[in-house]
Amino acid sequence: MHTVAVLALDQVIPFDLSTPIEVFTRARLPDGRPGYQIRVCAEQPEIDTGTFTLRAPWGLEGLQGADTVIVPGTVTPTAPLAPAVQDALRAAAKEGTRIASICSGTFPLAATGLLDGLRATTHWIAAGLLATAYPAVTVDPDVLYIDNGQILTSAGAAAGLDLCLHMIRSDYGSAVAAHAARLSVVPLEREGGQAQFIIHDYAPTPQGSTLDPLLTWLQNNLGGDLSLADIAAHAGTSTRTLIRRFREQTGTTPLQWLHRARIRQAQHLLETTSHSVERIAGQVGFGSPTAFRDRFKRMTGVSPNTYRRAFS
Repeated sequence: MHTVAVLALDQVIPFDLSTPIEVFTRARLPDGRPGYQIRVCAEQPEIDTGTFTLRAPWGLEGLQGADTVIVPGTVTPTAPLAPAVQDALRAAAKEGTRIASICSGTFPLAATGLLDGLRATTHWIAAGLLATAYPAVTVDPDVLYIDNGQILTSAGAAAGLDLCLHMIRSDYGSAVAAHAARLSVVPLEREGGQAQFIIHDYAPTPQGSTLDPLLTWLQNNLGGDLSLADIAAHAGTSTRTLIRRFREQTGTTPLQWLHRARIRQAQHLLETTSHSVERIAGQVGFGSPTAFRDRFKRMTGVSPNTYRRAFS
């Protein structure tokens, strides 16, 4: 039987902690036997979750011999990681144990150095903090989960369900995973590469940036038919200089920044108005609804109508 050790750190998020417990205990093999044995482990016997106290039946020794170790998220992801916990996670990795994180659980993994040189994800709202705190990690905020083989990471909340089902499918096949998904009343088909629905801002420009007035003007004129030449003319510079300044101060090009700003505005309109997709396309500066739908799906992973159903 496959043993899963769930590591409960101080201030663990209860939802993240319960996700692997619930999903893996629902996995049944074709003959009806359970596919997984679950161990809830912690450095100390009692863990404060913020809303209740958790008593863990296993100490850190529970990670030894486990086939999979899962690190749920915590309320304070940047809190120092206890040396004993670091040692236990590194020892598990050295033994070849599969290690996965849910939501902000990516931070403790990064603190051990196990993610150095790897691509990783976390909840979109914490992605910038993760990238700043651990520059050796390639942070991808635009996916539900990432499978690097031995080390896996997932985004927030429901993405942990997707990651657990992905691991069940890898261990026992699609039929067992599909059965676990039905018992959990969640879809099996969401792949790791699907976007987290959120269009992320680029890194903020430095205070007093020379682009500040231009970015404000762009934000106020998203519905206009703006070309690169139009933007350069408003900035009073050449297109080459404009592109160079954008890359230096925003990390992207003027048109890429504009596309993202338009899609963010479209998301807001889809969430808060009953305007048709065609009308919203025009409001945010797309020449045709087809071009808008294509760009929206490429950036969010879903169609405008699907996004509206999910978030309106």
